[in-house]
Amino acid sequence: MEFKDYQRESRKVAKYVDAGKNFIYPTLGLTGEAGEVADVVKKIMRDDGMKVSPEKKEELKKELGDVLWYVAQVATEFDLDLEDVAQTNLAKLFSRLERGVLGGSGNDR
Repeated sequence: MEFKDYQRESRKVAKYVDAGKNFIYPTLGLTGEAGEVADVVKKIMRDDGMKVSPEKKEELKKELGDVLWYVAQVATEFDLDLEDVAQTNLAKLFSRLERGVLGGSGNDR
């Protein structure tokens, strides 16, 4: 599946208040779902001795899917093409790699 297809299809289930004019809801949802991803990883560390069971992997996949859905909705609310977002991110990261500045902080390094 391509990002454009995912973004279009995911929009069909975007039934939150004022969808199309509400970037706050999906942004808050994104932070909540990112926390759920972190919680799954924390429990793998705490409860499972860093061993990833098939069940935990499936749980993580579902949570990452929720993160992806919210990323797509935030992008759509700002009229951004998810494909372009992904390409821009890779271009930024490879530029940093070529310049030897992958580590560090700041977006404009």
